[in-house]
Amino acid sequence: MFEADNQLLIDEYLQGRISEKNFEKEARLWPNYTTDYKPLMSLAKANNVPFIATNIPRRYSSMVFYDGLESLDSLSEMAKTYIADLPIEIDLSLPNYAAMLEMGGHGSKMDSENFPKAQAVKDATMAHFILENHAKKQQFIHYNGTYHSNNYEGIVWYLKQKNPKLNILTIASVEQENLEKLADENKVADFVIVVDEDMTKTH
Repeated sequence: MFEADNQLLIDEYLQGRISEKNFEKEARLWPNYTTDYKPLMSLAKANNVPFIATNIPRRYSSMVFYDGLESLDSLSEMAKTYIADLPIEIDLSLPNYAAMLEMGGHGSKMDSENFPKAQAVKDATMAHFILENHAKKQQFIHYNGTYHSNNYEGIVWYLKQKNPKLNILTIASVEQENLEKLADENKVADFVIVVDEDMTKTH
């Protein structure tokens, strides 16, 4: 959830330099922060665990969506510190990105290669900051929407491009009517948590 330019705010909050109120006011939090992310932040604060903002600032992924990947070249050197190193390699033949190309109808904003490219710059940037902050013999636990890592694509693909020797395990949650057997199409991760399709949504 957290975008890379919020790292200073996170550090100041975890170090007790700013109040929880000011942190939450300035950090561009998602509506489900209280239920889904605040407990993780509180756990990190209580146990002095680093908490890393890995996502690309939304304004830059929007630039890619509307103006293409090349628009990132026009950013300042400071702005570029909040994204993966340029140029960003994107393989639109990967199934998750290819599926995005099929999602947009003719005449819609999604009827463009820019849609999966905007997703890919998020994946590349999250992988970039994971690698930048990962220490040897330490676990790095990354929380992301499953579409960013299902079938070992997205973030995982970018991590493996940079460091093929990384030991990565993925966890996904899926919704099913039948909880007794995992559907073949939901075999998308090393560990899959199956929840009832009527489960309360937080987003």
